[in-house]
Amino acid sequence: MERQIVIQHQNEEITASVHYPAAAAKKSGRCKDRVPLVIICHGFVGSRIGVDRLFVKTARDLAEEGYLVIRFDYIGCGESTGSYGKEGLDSMVAQTRTVLNYGETLSDVDPTRITLIGHSLGGAVALLTSVRDRRVKNLVMWSSVGYPFSDIVKITDRKVYDDAMKYGHSDYLGYEFTPVFFESLGTSQPFQEATKFTGNVLVIHGTSDDEIPVDYAFLFQKVFWMRPEGRCDKEIIFQGDHTFSVGEHRQQLIKRTKEWLNEQESIQTEWQHWMI
Repeated sequence: MERQIVIQHQNEEITASVHYPAAAAKKSGRCKDRVPLVIICHGFVGSRIGVDRLFVKTARDLAEEGYLVIRFDYIGCGESTGSYGKEGLDSMVAQTRTVLNYGETLSDVDPTRITLIGHSLGGAVALLTSVRDRRVKNLVMWSSVGYPFSDIVKITDRKVYDDAMKYGHSDYLGYEFTPVFFESLGTSQPFQEATKFTGNVLVIHGTSDDEIPVDYAFLFQKVFWMRPEGRCDKEIIFQGDHTFSVGEHRQQLIKRTKEWLNEQESIQTEWQHWMI
């Protein structure tokens, strides 16, 4: 079952879709009456649908596995109100936490089993959110940016940044960007922040990603493994592009994500049994 909702965030409205877990999904363990929560964070000037409906397909597949999934539009994107380029990454982190707050209030959600999935710029936002919000236990990063400023300016073209700094605003694909947005990209350091997250991580990237280098996946894994706790797994999809637009690549992406999340569930169930 799916439901469209609106979540209030300050003076704006965040539009979201909630996917409820299939009734037939197997439940076991001490918290068998509770379900894990997954929140999907879209990328730069994206939406909760995703390219080729990537996030819709992912949410439906995970719901079939027994997860409650929320995908949402950041302010100024999709059907949400507001202006996307008016604020920076801190605002996106705050919006993600607002969605998390809502998800935690839903009946049957287990607050100890929360995962964020982030794509591209959403991967960096998901990471920053996970560092700031201890409720997040697992993190999945798809084609994640590593250096937000240089990565996004490469996508928009330098002129968009220069115009924003010179005139106070600039246009990219109909979105208006302010200096505040670009300044926030410059002060965010995902690779440095990564060491502060204590949960488990899955990093997935395609070798044919022309927007964000696949090298980032190897660097992220190296940084995550330097932590005193928490593990990091990596999946490299051969010839996969930035949005995994080819059918077999998309299937591999979703399949590996689903398998990894189920592995985390098994680990938690075994831990609960040991404590009993």
